[in-house]
Amino acid sequence: MAYNLKEVAKKPERLTGGHRMCAGCGAPVVVRQILRALKPEDHAVIGSATGCLEVSTFLYPYTAWKDSFIHNAFENSAANISGAEAAYVAMKKRGKVKGETKFIAFGGDGGTYDIGLQSLSGAMERGHDMVYVCYDNGAYMNTGIQRSSATPKYADTTTSPAGKVIPGKLQWRKDLTGIMASHNLPYVCQTAAIGNMKDLYEKSEKALYTKGAAFMNVLAPCPRGWIYNTPDLMELNKLAVETCFWPLYEIIDGKYIVNYKPKNKLPVVDFLKKQGRFKHLFKAGNEYMIEEIQNEVDKRWEELLRLAGEEV
Repeated sequence: MAYNLKEVAKKPERLTGGHRMCAGCGAPVVVRQILRALKPEDHAVIGSATGCLEVSTFLYPYTAWKDSFIHNAFENSAANISGAEAAYVAMKKRGKVKGETKFIAFGGDGGTYDIGLQSLSGAMERGHDMVYVCYDNGAYMNTGIQRSSATPKYADTTTSPAGKVIPGKLQWRKDLTGIMASHNLPYVCQTAAIGNMKDLYEKSEKALYTKGAAFMNVLAPCPRGWIYNTPDLMELNKLAVETCFWPLYEIIDGKYIVNYKPKNKLPVVDFLKKQGRFKHLFKAGNEYMIEEIQNEVDKRWEELLRLAGEEV
């Protein structure tokens, strides 16, 4: 069935209102849409690594989750959900459970790119029938905006402060989506909450209902860490895509597919200038940093097009 926003919006909420996520945060927008891709009759077991999403949606004895929820330690969301999936498979064989249950792990970039990479790699390599979702906000936001391996080069964080000593983080972002693709998974994708959520919804549905392990890397801006005004969330998502800082693509059984090619690719400076974490780049003498970032974005975009067999 073709995507229909009005029909999707009628589906019941599985993450309720009243949680304590910040206004303008990208994570709850992402989570709500991913859970909407579940069939109403299907149950879900959800795990979340310690982070903004967990501490703000599950404050004992209160929870914003309508499905079964497991609070995981920072490093083992993938391990816990893979274990729950294995138990479910065994119990189903013995006729002890009925109906369909989907298994979803959530983690921020700190709990995914860095601390949780070992358990994530293990769960994906074993091929559990589960979906791992990284909501990528580009730093350890919950504990004070420390840099992670997902933090963009030259971003200002509390552990890579832009000043006289260093101009922000000195390293490029890790290509986690590419790392997951190397695990030979049946489904890997990169997406964001843009437009009418079509790309995010359709990829969520594919990930949830593809047999085997699936991985989703989803952009989730953070107003505190990125330093932007609450209403600018959706514009930032759009600029990330239109500048190709965050391309939309998927990898199905090893085949790369670019889902969106901007007709008029915007310069990355349009994305950077909307965020306070990059304000130092616009001081006199720092133009070379913006040029470096643009060159890196162009290089990664061209490489993605080549992988997909598209014209560069």
